[in-house]
Amino acid sequence: MDDYLNHVFNEDCMTGLDRIPDHSVDLVVMDPPYELETTGAGAFGNDHREYHSELTPISEGISDEVLEKICSKMKNINIYIWCNKTQILQYLNFFDKKGCNMDILTWHKTNPTPTCGNKYLSDTEYVLFFREPGVKVYGSYNTKKKWYVSGLNTKDKKVYNHPTIKPMEFIRNMVINAIPDDKEDSRIVVMDPFLGSGTTAAVAKELGQDYIGFEIDPVYYQTAIERIDAVETVGVEVFRPTVVVPKVEKKFVTLSNWGM
Repeated sequence: MDDYLNHVFNEDCMTGLDRIPDHSVDLVVMDPPYELETTGAGAFGNDHREYHSELTPISEGISDEVLEKICSKMKNINIYIWCNKTQILQYLNFFDKKGCNMDILTWHKTNPTPTCGNKYLSDTEYVLFFREPGVKVYGSYNTKKKWYVSGLNTKDKKVYNHPTIKPMEFIRNMVINAIPDDKEDSRIVVMDPFLGSGTTAAVAKELGQDYIGFEIDPVYYQTAIERIDAVETVGVEVFRPTVVVPKVEKKFVTLSNWGM
């Protein structure tokens, strides 16, 4: 087995990606640094801004150079990117030049941080999905919804000590939707260049897929290692139940129904 598969590396992805062969990754799911605006008092005032100190190290965004290097490792572009509204235009422009199709998925939080001084609440996070023509979306009716509603992951945040941890169910569906269901050997390679507390790799292992991860922060890296080691592989079929798609009743309206 290749020595980079099913490993997490404690290093900057721009360095670590050099060890990954070009065109070897099937799917990238990543939550890179957001480009955040941290000015203004919001709802807390200037004396209660602990959450800003948590986010400052991961609030500078990423460059097109990083995106280019990540794309070079994929067989075909097939990537989910968590982002905020400030970064949407950058990603749209970058992947439009590569001729990709796109979708926008959203996570709507029922208990967002109340930073709303001169703006709307930060109650929605975006996931931009880009894929080259020809890349299939597998999965099922259950796994293909584009919006999720839940509270902030306060429980997981405490357990894994990461300020921006994402819902595992959401990540799981992204991975399932990339696993072919029409081939005998459906194992894929999933990469997360900004692994954080290890959610993407944990999901890949749970589903019986190969993973690669990079995390520059030594504390988050250690958390990810421990989290991944504790995961039991159950396979993808557990999450592929038979679903009856709701039927839409068709009604035909004639002119007589309208009194004409």
